[in-house]
Amino acid sequence: MKILHEAGTLIKDNIRDYGMYIALFVIMLTFNVMTNGMFMSSRNISNLLDSAGYIAVLAVGMTLVIVIRHIDLSVGYVAGFLGAIAAILLMQHGLPVYIVIPVILLLGIIIGLFNGFLIAQLGIPAFVASLAGMLIFRGALLQVTEGTGTIIVQNSTFNALGNGFIPSLTQLNDLHLLTLIVGILGIVTYIYGEVKTRYDKLKYNFEVVSLSIFILKLFFVSVIIGYITWILAGYNGFSWTVMIVLLVTMIYHFISNKTVLGRQIYAVGSNPEAAHLSGINVKKITYIVMASMSMLAALSGILYTARLQSATTTAGMLFELDAIAAAYVGGVSSAGGVGKVSGAIIGAIVMASLTNGMNLLGVGISYQYMIRGGVLAGAVIFDVLTRKKS
Repeated sequence: MKILHEAGTLIKDNIRDYGMYIALFVIMLTFNVMTNGMFMSSRNISNLLDSAGYIAVLAVGMTLVIVIRHIDLSVGYVAGFLGAIAAILLMQHGLPVYIVIPVILLLGIIIGLFNGFLIAQLGIPAFVASLAGMLIFRGALLQVTEGTGTIIVQNSTFNALGNGFIPSLTQLNDLHLLTLIVGILGIVTYIYGEVKTRYDKLKYNFEVVSLSIFILKLFFVSVIIGYITWILAGYNGFSWTVMIVLLVTMIYHFISNKTVLGRQIYAVGSNPEAAHLSGINVKKITYIVMASMSMLAALSGILYTARLQSATTTAGMLFELDAIAAAYVGGVSSAGGVGKVSGAIIGAIVMASLTNGMNLLGVGISYQYMIRGGVLAGAVIFDVLTRKKS
């Protein structure tokens, strides 16, 4: 009883951090019951994670943009435009994949630096600057695809990024062995990171949860990782999209939590004036975050184009809204200074789960938009209420 009471108190005091996980668990359990187990099938979970991939990548970048109190509405059509450029370089100019991908990412960085210049140097509000960018890249996408309307990508290596799976070393009782190994490594890495963080906090006399609750948390998260790994290992294993999203998450989690740059980003988001007075170059942080956002938009465009195996005139439509929704559902604060990269990933999976579950149940598209809008509104209301309470 004592453990349950402490767990309840912990969740109540840290509802912003744990609320999204509880919501995801409830959503997945509900849809699984309503679809008679179809929702949690290996094939459906694999498709769900792949469909969330390109939005999850955007949501990671959008989280940091919102953390520093800005917004970027251009990312959807930046993703669509750069995805089309990738298709053109591959199919019309015959460039290899290992050249095309770095070129597209570099173009994304350049676009982001230009956005940063407008916002940091010229003082144009991010909303206006990115809205202009959205219109510009919408037109640019139409321009490069106006000849055929669709550019078919016939490159198996490139298309594997959106549809392929990591190779299996061998089958172990019809299970994808390499996926099992990756899952086990993921659990070990998670446990090591949590134990090290707890040790560091104890070393400097910071407050930590009791050992029993800490062990319970490790067990619960490890079981979830293990279960998802087991499900996917019974199908085709981890997709390349999932591996790319995991890599992006790990890199940005490290940057935001373990580096000076990460601390400066959150300092700027919490109070730009105080950050400036303390010696932080706020303009430089704005350049870096906006460049990072557009680079991730370029990666999102690559994943989306590879998934469709083509570039279309509608690519990127509403991506920015999905990314913003995922960031808010994932716990980022509209006031800035608060938000986690891991939360953005969970937010993207929550939104993808809603869409996937409603599709399985045959819910009309009109109702789907209304429900997703309600979820976004609920996330923002939750943010406002928790900030007032704190």
